[in-house]
Amino acid sequence: MQGGYQIRNNTLPHFITATVVDWVDVFTRKNYKDVVIESLNFCIQNKSMLLYGYVIMSNHIHMIVQSEKGELSDLLRDFKKFTASKILEKIKSEPESRREWMLERFKLATETHSRNKNYQFWQYGNHPEEIYSNKFMWSKLDYIHLNPVRAGIVEKASHYIYSSASNYVSDIGLIKIEKADIPTVDILNLNNFTKYNQY
Repeated sequence: MQGGYQIRNNTLPHFITATVVDWVDVFTRKNYKDVVIESLNFCIQNKSMLLYGYVIMSNHIHMIVQSEKGELSDLLRDFKKFTASKILEKIKSEPESRREWMLERFKLATETHSRNKNYQFWQYGNHPEEIYSNKFMWSKLDYIHLNPVRAGIVEKASHYIYSSASNYVSDIGLIKIEKADIPTVDILNLNNFTKYNQY
């Protein structure tokens, strides 16, 4: 892992960032975002994943995730391996005007690593940050949910369907997440929670 970030306690929730090689804007297409959604749903139902929050941006994903089995590193490895394989398969087989350019970027990325022989889709590492307090959990949820607002995609965080903001605001979403407890004593974080409706 780069920069000293690594998962030291596989039982605790972590803030994770998965980034596409060369920051290629793969997730501007719905079919690729849907692969991530389907995979997260599968991991929740079959792999003991606890997902507290997420957002899919054009070239990266943020999520707060935990493994009920205490196997977070393995869970993330399998998630990234599966999604990479499925998305590469779709790039090759479905209509995609950027196919040759994207595959070339993913092919070039393998030249500096021996781990992937044909294509590398995700950058190595997840930049994991351990969620050590309720306040930190909510600061990260706030950061995740406001990504599409800061990017100018939507005015309100809950309007962006490829995130968990609507789960917290109106209890609906593409994925059934594990909602983090709303802080009862930390007024700052309560304000952050209601801020989703102000944007």
